[in-house]
Amino acid sequence: MSISLSAPTPVKAATATHCPYCALQCGMSVAVDETVTITPRKDVPANAGGLCQKGWTAGELLTSGDRLTTPLLYGEPVGWDEALDFVAARIRAVQEEHGPNGVAVFGGGGLTNEKAYQLGKFARMVLRTSQIDYNGRFCMSSAAAAANRAFGMDRGLPFPITDLGGADAVLIAGGNVAETMPPFVRHLTAMRDRGGRLVVIDPRVTATARQADLHLQPAPGTDLALALGLLHIVITEGHVDEDYVAGRTSGFDGVRTSAAAWWPERVERITGVPVARMRLAAEILADAGRAVILTGRGAEQHAKGTDTVSAFINLALALGLPGREGSGYGCITGQGNGQGGREHGQKADQLPGYRRIDDPAARAHVAAVWGIAPEDLPGPGRSAYELLDALGTAAGPRALLLFGSNPVISAPRAGHVTERLRSLDLLVVSDLVMSETAALADVVLPTTQWAEESGTMTNLEGRVLLRHQAAAPPPGVRSDLEILRGLAVRLRGAEGFPADPREVFDELRRASAGGIADYAGITYERIAAGTGVFWPCPAEDHPGTPRPFLDRFATPDGRARFVPVEHRPPEEDIDRDYPLYLTTGRVLAHYQSGAQTRRIAALNAVASEVFVEIHPDLAERLEVAPGDLLRVVGRRGAAEGVARVTPAVRPDTVFMPFHWAGANLLTNPALDPVSRMPEFKVCAVKLERVG
Repeated sequence: MSISLSAPTPVKAATATHCPYCALQCGMSVAVDETVTITPRKDVPANAGGLCQKGWTAGELLTSGDRLTTPLLYGEPVGWDEALDFVAARIRAVQEEHGPNGVAVFGGGGLTNEKAYQLGKFARMVLRTSQIDYNGRFCMSSAAAAANRAFGMDRGLPFPITDLGGADAVLIAGGNVAETMPPFVRHLTAMRDRGGRLVVIDPRVTATARQADLHLQPAPGTDLALALGLLHIVITEGHVDEDYVAGRTSGFDGVRTSAAAWWPERVERITGVPVARMRLAAEILADAGRAVILTGRGAEQHAKGTDTVSAFINLALALGLPGREGSGYGCITGQGNGQGGREHGQKADQLPGYRRIDDPAARAHVAAVWGIAPEDLPGPGRSAYELLDALGTAAGPRALLLFGSNPVISAPRAGHVTERLRSLDLLVVSDLVMSETAALADVVLPTTQWAEESGTMTNLEGRVLLRHQAAAPPPGVRSDLEILRGLAVRLRGAEGFPADPREVFDELRRASAGGIADYAGITYERIAAGTGVFWPCPAEDHPGTPRPFLDRFATPDGRARFVPVEHRPPEEDIDRDYPLYLTTGRVLAHYQSGAQTRRIAALNAVASEVFVEIHPDLAERLEVAPGDLLRVVGRRGAAEGVARVTPAVRPDTVFMPFHWAGANLLTNPALDPVSRMPEFKVCAVKLERVG
């Protein structure tokens, strides 16, 4: 099967590349002639010949009439020199008045490794600003923080995704892969076809939950209590792998003591999950010869998300899963380069190679690669929401350069974030379409998209992949690397910022060498010769590391660390005024803020409007019929959507997708104290019928 669309200017007839969307980075071939033809590749293990409808229709992005093809200055078309000269002059003026931190940079988890690296280098070397973060902070930061403190390393899946097919049990906490990344399901199907069992934890009866052998449906915001209850059962029922715990971990005594307080009956009162179903879930995991525990955004996007993930990691460690072939803990990374995007310098607290920016040795290494003094590197900056919240304030940045993100739709408390963006002295947005955020910008710079450029992506397995350019960009469009080069030349009076992605990647390899995420031995040629290379890969004769924890963990003593955690309620619980939980998520047809997928006719035909899922009991009580227009009201704003009455959602909960303006007007920006992740997944609301 293939899908053909009218084509842009061809580069060559057929190119092996990867999908522009999620972190599976499914392999596809793009043939460009009179039409664009997309065919799934069978040689990429993540999808092995499958694609979802987003992947099948991705070629339509290349021919969309909504493409931006010329820079815009205050909404008027201008030439590139005029646009870049203006931006450079305004940056100088802002920094002269407000200092280096008067200018901020905001990136995205969909940028290639080369662009993520260059963006971090540009911010710290050219602008000398500490104010840089990215939308991946909203995606996987809690899982990353928990994995770092348990294992000493954050890699979404520290094993190949194909290991799932050989497992005897898989537990997914807060992930709906059947809708967010459908080809993932083939690995779960392979597991179940072998007699394995799937357990899903989710407040909704999602498409993934419907495929599960056991579905646990907790109240939103109570995943941590449920994980503690499962651990309590594993301990009291004698399922702990004592030899593994003694030989490969530390800190279990503290966790054993804290878990004693979370007996199943107490957890049932908090979560609503029956004790019998908790016991069955624990038994399924304990009886499996090989088991995997996975977390997704549903468990992670909370003000206690890091502790929630730690609780599931503690459960996995007690069962002896991490570091054993065919078993383990992993995080289902969301954005296309959610893994690589945070490894090489976009995050406020990190330098390339997953180095800490406050580590003197890390600063010295990266500064040497960049040819500057370590003291010239700024220190840590604000996290994503804190950065957006500070824009335009007396103590915050007065200018923002934004690449690959659409925070008007995707940020929590989005109405407030929109106000902050409007208050800036300068907003520059690089994008391929006029997103809701780009519509606010003083300067809009039209950029290339996935099939019009080459570069590497790191998928959810930690496998570094190569996207090959398959089509020439429209005349007048430049890559983000070309944009950064143009600004760097104007602001520094020197170059040092190549636009060739291969040159950037070769420097990234040197900058990452010796770091946790070591890419030193990965080359374009090595990637192209196979199915990608797993990091860490410290030398060109190193095979890469598909399973990094088989012999030891990445901690100083080689042992995984148990971390005691305690459940606490949501930052904003329900009450008399706001008696319902709101939770948010994705739908099959759309991706992230929808800036791309909402422009594809076939996807809009499937999902074209904001909706509100409510339970039949709640609908009866409020006299709501399917199709009624509802207003969802919270403490930060209100949003409207069409009612969908379904038993898939709990009677105390409503669900809204976040691909359109609406849901994130309501979400709570309360932050996790470790990861600085906002509490997207639960806040208190009430419902009103419109009209």
